[in-house]
Amino acid sequence: VQLQASGGGLVQSGGSLKLSCAASGSILTANLMAWYRQAPGKQRELVATITNGGTINYADSVKGRFTIPKGNAKNTVSLHMSSLKPEDTAVYYCNAVIGIVGYWGRGTQVTVSS
Repeated sequence: VQLQASGGGLVQSGGSLKLSCAASGSILTANLMAWYRQAPGKQRELVATITNGGTINYADSVKGRFTIPKGNAKNTVSLHMSSLKPEDTAVYYCNAVIGIVGYWGRGTQVTVSS
């Protein structure tokens, strides 16, 4: 299984970005897909999750600003980020749990300038 994330980049504070991730190589549907991020010198943290039943959860730090849209194709997940802040700067990773195994993508850099 391979995860390919895309959509990162440089944006000014207050701006918006959309990240996308697709998992390929499995006939199974992911039980859960998630976005994590890791800022320099910090631990990787959970940003948002969506189950295959459509339940979505967000970290408190991004609630009201980040959105996982429903209705994505199988084994794909997007993250719509708005009102971005410099503290959102990080490498964003896509994660998928398929069966009992978790898979990680390579990550995509998001940089928010002040």
